[in-house]
Amino acid sequence: MSQFPGARQKWVEKPAKTRQNPPKPATLSPCTAFSAIGNRNSQFAIRNFRAFSLVEVLVVVSLLSLIVLALMNVFNATQQAFRASVTQTDVLEGSRATVEMMTSDLRQLSPSGGISNVVGTTVKGAVNFFSSANYNNYLPLTQSLPGSFIQRTNLLNWFFVLSRQNTKWVGVGYVVDNTNSSLLYPLYRYYRNDLSVRSDPLFLFQDFTSIVYGSQWTNANVSHVMDGVVHLVVRGFDTNGTWINNNRFPPYTNAQNVLFFPPAWGESQCYFFSNTVPAAVELQLGVLEDRILARAESLPNNLPALPPNDRRSLYLNGVSGNVHLFRQRVTIQNVDPAAYQ
Repeated sequence: MSQFPGARQKWVEKPAKTRQNPPKPATLSPCTAFSAIGNRNSQFAIRNFRAFSLVEVLVVVSLLSLIVLALMNVFNATQQAFRASVTQTDVLEGSRATVEMMTSDLRQLSPSGGISNVVGTTVKGAVNFFSSANYNNYLPLTQSLPGSFIQRTNLLNWFFVLSRQNTKWVGVGYVVDNTNSSLLYPLYRYYRNDLSVRSDPLFLFQDFTSIVYGSQWTNANVSHVMDGVVHLVVRGFDTNGTWINNNRFPPYTNAQNVLFFPPAWGESQCYFFSNTVPAAVELQLGVLEDRILARAESLPNNLPALPPNDRRSLYLNGVSGNVHLFRQRVTIQNVDPAAYQ
């Protein structure tokens, strides 16, 4: 604004300032740029143009390889532990289910009340309970215990149980097929309940033994329970808790209507008739782990020699730590105390 009123303001156009662009840097040829590397005093040196040497790259690759290998070892160990725990869980669950099924069948053991057989060498009358060593030239599986020179002998018994449900006789039997080479030590269960109480229950025992001796594993009355059963033993006890067997001196004579056969590998072989049944039965079951069973099944049988010197038997001889053992004492409710007086 002017200091005098009414004076016109005179605009004076000032010349615009010219903007000067900074000088462009001189361009370097490739030869000049590369010649400037390493010359710190040169104004054209590129100070940030640096890379890893070959030694540094090799050191980094080596360290990364070691880390990857360590992680792979940890991962493999974790996987093996997980698979072993899953396998052990499966074996334990299947074996416990089998033991519970056998226990349930043994608890229902009932006397037939048939013909007495105090003295004799042949089967007379219905069989209430039967236990014997495995059939067909059976050879037990021996295994070396870890850290010692002691040999564990795995035995296989096959047994029969007679019971009664309402107006029907029920026959149940268990046997391990030790002659099978594709399924190693498979356990089979015989079950039949279509016989009236007016009929002779001896037929059930005869039907079971004919199926076993004839290897009729596809019979309608036979079911496959599980594989890998290398040990199956049953023992009968009287009302005093004494083992009923003929492998002692003097021989056991307290129970009536019991027929003994020569013992096999220290285990009793016997038939129970009439009103005599064991007061208790001890059940022992030994099962191989799945991975050990699969490995044994893949080995050739009877090579290079016959059992127990074949490859399969020699392999199983050193895996005693992979056999899970179960033991159960079953009380028989239908025992007649008069049979032990």
